[in-house]
Amino acid sequence: MTLAEVLASLFPAGHDVVQARGLLSGSGPLNDGGRVTVIGVADRTPLGVEEALSLAGHVLAGLEKGDDGPILVLIDSDSQRMSKRDELLGLNEFLAHLAKCLIHADMQGCHTVGLLYGHTAAGAFIATAMATRSLVALPGAAPAVMDLPSMARVTKLPIDILEEKARSTPVFAPGLENLARTGAVLAVWDEKRSLADQLQALLDQPGTDDRRDRLGKERKGRPKAADIAERVHDLALRPQ
Repeated sequence: MTLAEVLASLFPAGHDVVQARGLLSGSGPLNDGGRVTVIGVADRTPLGVEEALSLAGHVLAGLEKGDDGPILVLIDSDSQRMSKRDELLGLNEFLAHLAKCLIHADMQGCHTVGLLYGHTAAGAFIATAMATRSLVALPGAAPAVMDLPSMARVTKLPIDILEEKARSTPVFAPGLENLARTGAVLAVWDEKRSLADQLQALLDQPGTDDRRDRLGKERKGRPKAADIAERVHDLALRPQ
């Protein structure tokens, strides 16, 4: 789906979401009469220092006004901006700031939802989509924490070994299906149905805890994470 089609399906009654220099901001009405704040990245824009600050600023401005409604993060980005300038300015800290602002907003009662409708990768993916409480996607979305050639350069493993591992272990593989199997993606929405209805149904679901490790275990894409997290939790609470 194009961005225009996504927005039309999310907000059939209209919205005030605008796009400027590859970034999205605004809001739209929900089925229950409330409003959702919208931020995001469009047109495969890379996320640099200015972009991360701008998106974080929209989140913090809403909190300062006392907004406690949900925040929807629409994502069709490149990776973080690969420039010497951004790296020297400490891009990792700006991306972390954006992620922490989204997490902080969620902790203040603003249900944060990430909607992948295009491409995303690396730091931009982690600082936006992965920082939301509930991450969903549309068919055709193309997320990747790291592609296999890049992974080969980092790990020093031959690409054919990584390709073999990717076929059997989703955590090694990019792509929507693999990220869904690990539990990172909660659900893939039906683009033929109203996105407004699907968003409202998600927001109406009870529960605020992070279930990604348990989803990964149920879907057999990340079988150990939930058990390890539970054991660490139990050991931390054990009397000394």
